[in-house]
Amino acid sequence: MSDLTLPAAIISDIHGNLDALEVALADIDRRGISTIVCLGDIIGYGPDPRDCIDLVMQRCAWSLMGNHDFAVLYEPTNFNASAETAAFWTRSELESEPDPDLRAKRWKYLGNLRVQEHANQSLWVHGSPRRPINEYIFPDDVVAAPGKILQIFDRMDDRCFVGHTHICGVFTSEPDFYPPADLDGVYPFADDEKCIINPGSIGQPRDRDPRLSYAVLHDNRVEFVRLEYDIQAVINKIRAIAQLSDFLGTRLLEGR
Repeated sequence: MSDLTLPAAIISDIHGNLDALEVALADIDRRGISTIVCLGDIIGYGPDPRDCIDLVMQRCAWSLMGNHDFAVLYEPTNFNASAETAAFWTRSELESEPDPDLRAKRWKYLGNLRVQEHANQSLWVHGSPRRPINEYIFPDDVVAAPGKILQIFDRMDDRCFVGHTHICGVFTSEPDFYPPADLDGVYPFADDEKCIINPGSIGQPRDRDPRLSYAVLHDNRVEFVRLEYDIQAVINKIRAIAQLSDFLGTRLLEGR
């Protein structure tokens, strides 16, 4: 894998939320950033899976395989009831595309998503270096499970970028976790430092901040970006789809 041209925007966990994705992409364009990568979970939960896949195909240098992408392709295992139902609905939405070429193109794209990438002296995964698709690295782990964090850092040579938890911030090897508010929104890289960076979620933040979250990678730092979008429009779309739980919309108001 060749290195990314910097600055590069890092997006993750879109979850079929087209309204949030379009706001993020407009901001990325405003900043003059031409390189975008996605850490997975393009789909699942949200009401616009087709359009989100299309935009990621068009705009991202690459995307990784998230657990919800995997679930729609194969089977949703260890999902709660609303997530499982959403996965099956998403699959039916992709299957009901009337254009056979476009339908096949989307399925092929999802099926070719990689489990990990190596670029810019960094490992890129959806979940963790140990279990790239479905291991969560929670902020509370630095206190509740420090051994877990240290074992994960042992799997890394340099930096690692992850998604999956929908919580933005930086893990260091002490271990410790720094949310963007503690960093004034920017984390400068130190020489020979190992760190794990989560850009947060475009489509379903879970840090009690309802604004979408993404990150911008520079050669010596990472910058976190939060933006407001029309959450009510997404709630209305979800309510209009019987197979999607209303909770998947209302949770967006609280960022959880």
